[in-house]
Amino acid sequence: MQRLMIADGSDVVRKVGKRILSELGFVVVEAESAREAISRCQAELPAFLIVDAALEGALDVIQAVRGLPNGKDVRIFYCVIEADLKKMMLGKRAGANDFLLKPFDRKILTSVFGGLAVAA
Repeated sequence: MQRLMIADGSDVVRKVGKRILSELGFVVVEAESAREAISRCQAELPAFLIVDAALEGALDVIQAVRGLPNGKDVRIFYCVIEADLKKMMLGKRAGANDFLLKPFDRKILTSVFGGLAVAA
């Protein structure tokens, strides 16, 4: 199973995301802060990382993960509330691969991650 981390300050967002993504076949790890996300990634890198743009230190998380051994292999999704080009470019420059719009739901997460859980 693929490992996925959700780094978001909202308990509700993490719980909903975890439930949906677990049903899709991911092993989901949660982090409520940038410090916790970095620490967990240092211990064990996920294959996928969802980082909320509103999380304090979100760009630091992306840059820290990219600096870890094999950190370039992590597919990072920068989560934004609206298609804010400036914010999205900051995420891209920090090392994000893709973007997710919040709030996300089952349909969005299934369309983005549906085939990725089993892909090795």
